[in-house]
Amino acid sequence: MDNGYHSLSQLFDQLGLDSDSNSIEQFISQHRLQGDLALSKAKFWSPAQASFLRESYQQDADWVEVIDQLNQRLR
Repeated sequence: MDNGYHSLSQLFDQLGLDSDSNSIEQFISQHRLQGDLALSKAKFWSPAQASFLRESYQQDADWVEVIDQLNQRLR
């Protein structure tokens, strides 16, 4: 049963990125968002990744909470 909660690891899987703890921390340490740049507009995403992030917000999908967590960690 899906409880609607997704982990950061699951988000990285969804984005096609390595999702173990070390890989997540390395990604976060290597990428930063400046100012009020929207997460989906960051240059380090592929078009498909950016689309997933943008559409998740537009649809208020159950990914929004964990996407917000990533957004905060990248600032």
